[in-house]
Amino acid sequence: MNIQYPSRIVCLTEETTETLYLLGQGDRIVGVSGYTVRPPEARLKPKVSAFINAKFDKIEALKPDLVLAFSDLQADLVAELVRRGLNVVVFNQRSVDEILQMIAMLGGLIGCQQEAEQLAGKLTQGLERIRESASRFPARPRVFFEEWDEPLISGIRWVEELVAIAGGTPIFPELQNAGLARDRIVDPAEVARRDPQVIFASWCGKKMRKATIQSRPGWDATSAVRDDRIFEIKSTYILQPGPASLTEGVEQMHAILARVQSS
Repeated sequence: MNIQYPSRIVCLTEETTETLYLLGQGDRIVGVSGYTVRPPEARLKPKVSAFINAKFDKIEALKPDLVLAFSDLQADLVAELVRRGLNVVVFNQRSVDEILQMIAMLGGLIGCQQEAEQLAGKLTQGLERIRESASRFPARPRVFFEEWDEPLISGIRWVEELVAIAGGTPIFPELQNAGLARDRIVDPAEVARRDPQVIFASWCGKKMRKATIQSRPGWDATSAVRDDRIFEIKSTYILQPGPASLTEGVEQMHAILARVQSS
């Protein structure tokens, strides 16, 4: 008996698209998010969604046998697609371990379990190499990761975990397990009080403005602003809970923190 695995897949977020390509299954993808940039050839696929809205008729016309979505933020999209009779799988990964689990689960869904486990293993090895390199740092700088500017939002769990792997010390460890953005809103005065030595900013799809950060009341006294250690990490590399953040995102932060050690 030949099991028919999904062959026409729509991905409503970036990370499942990239994962499928890394598994050598990009040809199965028939629709992607408009935010997709990795790999570049994925942008040639029909764009069927943003993050919280989608072109339902266009998705239906593609006749997908599987739609992949992410998190509570896409719950309304998922509900409509289910009402239209489509198969939908929603992942909700919030930690590094859960990202690796998502990759393994996706592999099982499409009949590529072994390849997915190999990919997860390769990503894990890469993280361990960075962790080992960071262990040789003479100090671990205090880091504030800024996910949004107004209101001010601290980094989501996988981001904070990657900051630690890269060699930094997140200044809001008590918020690491807060999955919802509204639960990670922080007082700018409290950020200044905790005196970050490095600020990473990734404003969820819009360009970071260093002047905005520098001009906040009291922030001129923080080590990060005083020493001009404010760095943008583009959201596609770090706020995507998939391979990009476990490779390019963490590598960029590690390289910056290594430079900070020597300056």
